[in-house]
Amino acid sequence: MTTQIIGLGTIVNVIAVLAGSGLGMLFGDRLSARIRTTVTDALGLLTLVIAGTSIVPLAGDDLGDAVGSAATIVIMIGLLLGTIAGSALKLEDRIAGLGAFLRRRLVRGRDEIDAHKAEARFVDGFVTASLIFCVGPLTFLGAINDGLGRGPDQLLVKSCLDFFAAMAFAASLGGGVMASVITVAVLQGALTVVGWALGDVLPLAQIDALTVAGGVILGGLGLRLLDIKNVRVADMLPGLIVTPVAVWLASMVL
Repeated sequence: MTTQIIGLGTIVNVIAVLAGSGLGMLFGDRLSARIRTTVTDALGLLTLVIAGTSIVPLAGDDLGDAVGSAATIVIMIGLLLGTIAGSALKLEDRIAGLGAFLRRRLVRGRDEIDAHKAEARFVDGFVTASLIFCVGPLTFLGAINDGLGRGPDQLLVKSCLDFFAAMAFAASLGGGVMASVITVAVLQGALTVVGWALGDVLPLAQIDALTVAGGVILGGLGLRLLDIKNVRVADMLPGLIVTPVAVWLASMVL
């Protein structure tokens, strides 16, 4: 009987992001601006595709059994309430501020104008990579399943995807992508602990609600990557907590 190492999936994921972003930064300057822009556009389109697949559980049996035909309304209310809370807390500004702080600590020796441009690029890379690596069904399901002792398989798949995404993002957005491993380690580590603590008691309807909310946020991130609209996606993150709670409350009433 093999011993299951809780948290192995997150460790592998962190290594994958570090390796991918390192390679992207190493070879990124050898790519033309046109190639880097096209790669970012392709990642934006891929993000929209992932967002679309993430909202599939909205029509699934688990949410239907929990709240019936009101699933869409309940998730919408939960996501809106979470977004209002995130906006009140100014999460987007705080995450950007964290990225700027890390950049100032890690990147030195440039004049003021170059430093400002580099800081903006670092923050953009940090925020974008943190969200793309952490807001998605594989993040939550994989980390929770890892904590439940079901194995790191989903996070290993995510690690492969994140390796190539980190390489592409770092080539376009620089060192902020590598700094996003802090977010990956903290969030996925926390979710793994949550899974370990909850055991098998977490209802599938709540997981589906969280996945759908994550898909909506990923849609906003895709629009941002494509320069269609600068959606303040970080302000929407509390919806990942509020939406499952809203489904739980609605399931007791409906």
